[in-house]
Amino acid sequence: MLRGIDVSAYQSSSYDTDGLSFVFIKATEGRSYVNPRLAAQTKRGRDAGLVVGFYHFLWPGNLTAQAEYFVSKAPDRPGDILAVDWETTSDGTHASNAEKDLFIRKLKDLRPNNQVVLYCNRNFWLNHDTTSYAGDALWIADYVSAGKPRIKARWRFHQYTDDPLDKNVADFESRAALRRWAEDA
Repeated sequence: MLRGIDVSAYQSSSYDTDGLSFVFIKATEGRSYVNPRLAAQTKRGRDAGLVVGFYHFLWPGNLTAQAEYFVSKAPDRPGDILAVDWETTSDGTHASNAEKDLFIRKLKDLRPNNQVVLYCNRNFWLNHDTTSYAGDALWIADYVSAGKPRIKARWRFHQYTDDPLDKNVADFESRAALRRWAEDA
């Protein structure tokens, strides 16, 4: 298992990269928010030689506009990974299953040279998802032992804790294998 983290504006731009193979960075949310540390956090990951991914926190509605907003703000580089963060919003709503699927498909159309993955927690995967559509891979959040999420679906990334920050593992044999997968969109 490879080790990685995900970061947002809540984390430093000089996060520790020791022992990591990848980082996911929050880029956008809805149609108006951009992570003010996006450029610095991206530079930190690239300088450390990590595979870099960017995620968008999905809100219900205006899916095409959200997808276009995300790709206008997330760096456009083959080999980077794009992710949709599908969970409950701050106002207690969430995008529907159909909206999640449409957003992933729109991202794949807008960025055909990037792998597109779905991030969600175990509850959303088991109780909200009805299609099992995760784009190119599933990134599941389930706070249990690293690499042992309690789902039957095939996953590529597992967020196993948020203490003291979001820590993840990836099911690849090496960083080179992860990079090859990311570049093979």
